[in-house]
Amino acid sequence: MTEINELLQGFQRFRVKSFEPNREMYNRLAMKGQTPRTLLIGCSDSRVDPAILTDSAPGDLFVVRNVANLIPPYETTGRFHGTSAALEYAVCNLQVNNIIVLGHSHCGGISALLDGYGENDEGEGYIAPWVRIAAPARDEVLRRWPDASREFRQRACERAGVRTSLNNLMTFPFIRQRVEEGGLRMYGWYYDLENGELMQYDPDKDRFYDLYFGPLAADIP
Repeated sequence: MTEINELLQGFQRFRVKSFEPNREMYNRLAMKGQTPRTLLIGCSDSRVDPAILTDSAPGDLFVVRNVANLIPPYETTGRFHGTSAALEYAVCNLQVNNIIVLGHSHCGGISALLDGYGENDEGEGYIAPWVRIAAPARDEVLRRWPDASREFRQRACERAGVRTSLNNLMTFPFIRQRVEEGGLRMYGWYYDLENGELMQYDPDKDRFYDLYFGPLAADIP
């Protein structure tokens, strides 16, 4: 129960430090509803919380989190499409203006993909078929850099996975239409856990580049 008690104590601190001083904002969100301008697809990894990383307030982001921040291709078969349903709600109902796919270093889902997790297992597991969404990213990395180190391939595959998700987003008709009409913009981000740095994908040059925000206090001599 220690872990649960810590969470409950954290909620009490939230009530005192965040909710009460901003009661008017929370009441407004409750009564008028949410109007986030950005949909952010992030990883379920506990180290990469999109609201913390972007210092966003309640109501700023509509967040979808799953293993390896993956977007499946558009399809209408089957019954359960949690990620696709969230995309539809954000784009068609909330009318967001931006979609961000946020990848990160040391991603366990991408690591499983590189290790061939579940490649020969057609059982009842959920992880293997999910991470295989990024198989095109893995295959590209292995083809381009067959002799690279595991660390290099891991990072390259994490970034390529972001690109795969961006490509899959465009297979959804309601997303493609709004992008082509100019009402929706898409971004690919990659967060470096060790260094607290962020990269952004440039589709014109097909590469990621650093977003520079100046030195951290600890880096200033």
